[in-house]
Amino acid sequence: MKDMAAPDDAPALAASEEPRAGHVPAPTFAQALRFWGRLGFISFGGPAGQIALMHEELVTRRRWISERRFLHALNYCMLLPGPEAQQLATYLGWLMHRTWGGIAAGAFFVLPSLCILVALSWVYLRFGQIGPVAAVFWGLKPAVTALVIQATWRMGTRTLHNPWLGSLAVAAFAALALGDLPFPAVVCAALAAGFLGARWRPDAFSPRPAPAPAPHGGGAPPHQPEPSAPGPHAPGLQAPWLDDHTPAPPHARFSPRRLALVVVAALTLWGLGMVVVALVWGWDGVFTRMATFFTQAALVTFGGAYAVLPYVVQGAVEQQGWLTAPQMIDGLALGETTPGPLIMVVAFVGFLGGWQKVVLGPDALLAAGVLGACVATFFTFLPSFLFILAGGPLVEATRGRLGFTAPLTAVTAAVVGVIASLALFFATHTFWPAGLSGRLDVAALALATAAALALMRFKVGTVKVLLACALAGWAAHLLGLRA
Repeated sequence: MKDMAAPDDAPALAASEEPRAGHVPAPTFAQALRFWGRLGFISFGGPAGQIALMHEELVTRRRWISERRFLHALNYCMLLPGPEAQQLATYLGWLMHRTWGGIAAGAFFVLPSLCILVALSWVYLRFGQIGPVAAVFWGLKPAVTALVIQATWRMGTRTLHNPWLGSLAVAAFAALALGDLPFPAVVCAALAAGFLGARWRPDAFSPRPAPAPAPHGGGAPPHQPEPSAPGPHAPGLQAPWLDDHTPAPPHARFSPRRLALVVVAALTLWGLGMVVVALVWGWDGVFTRMATFFTQAALVTFGGAYAVLPYVVQGAVEQQGWLTAPQMIDGLALGETTPGPLIMVVAFVGFLGGWQKVVLGPDALLAAGVLGACVATFFTFLPSFLFILAGGPLVEATRGRLGFTAPLTAVTAAVVGVIASLALFFATHTFWPAGLSGRLDVAALALATAAALALMRFKVGTVKVLLACALAGWAAHLLGLRA
């Protein structure tokens, strides 16, 4: 993709500029690459943990970017469909080192997780039916159900700050859980409600600013300076390289030419990908349908990874049959235990779809799985790069306009109901594995209750809860309680 840099005669803020007095030296592109590569392997903890880790490293420790600039980028990414943590990394990489900086940051955030999930997916399909391994996954299913319940509660308390937004969440839950409406229809209805709300009840649809992320590992949120207070920096600390008063670099200013170039480049990549899979496997082939499906998922799923999952369940499990509901729950458990964005569970879905549909024949199951994982990942994340590289400067110009933010606030509220419907889906398949007419799995219900208490009451980390539940399943197998 062509770099959207400023003309040579324009004053550009680049990593090669001379150090400014009292400021941290500009990071080189090589330094940034090393950081993004390392981040891809240590970014555990879901979106909240990943955002907090970036805040600690970029704002507090390295001081490459100021607090307010970081929060401004976070607010924008929270309005977009797709994985906000990966988009935030792309945004910050783009802001510091232009187009290639954004591409490198976003790609390094994803690639380690893709490789790890491909390996875990192969292990799951080859050994998942062996007694001890199956027992471990039995223990993970209640933990995943508790995680989705926690996500519903956390997002609801952050988003539903008035009865109007609460009503949207309830309506979205009913539409999916009871009315079986398609996910895009729910999103379109929420957008329409937001447009009307901006006109008739602007106070109810005004978004709250994104909170400052807590430091990695917990604790109080970092200090936010008052918007009007320039204030000197703390004694003994150098000012961030990109501080509050550094003028926006030329590539971060809106330009119709740059917008057109980025959109054309992204559409060309998408079109080439679609043509390749269609020519090789046919327009109705499994990989072609995956490319179309995951592109749609990336465009309509506002609210982060947990908002994408109901759409994936509805399409990949119920409509396409690429995997089963219990396999989907297992895939989410694997996604929770690997670094990178949680939405990388799409790689698991693509792997199982390619393997189980025997796309390349019975002698090439692994190759089909790897190809499926790559197709799902490419078409899921390509729109995220487009949103940042094309939309960053554009949204900067519309910041604070209620007509723009109110529809997205309404969608975010509806997403709470969507995630609640996902929690119900997972709970029914976990607690009644043979169907609602079958026997209640009391042990799974008890394990899910314990996991929910650990997560929501005692604030135990996600990975610790997953490991504890996996050990509980393994112990149940050793004691003869699970086959």
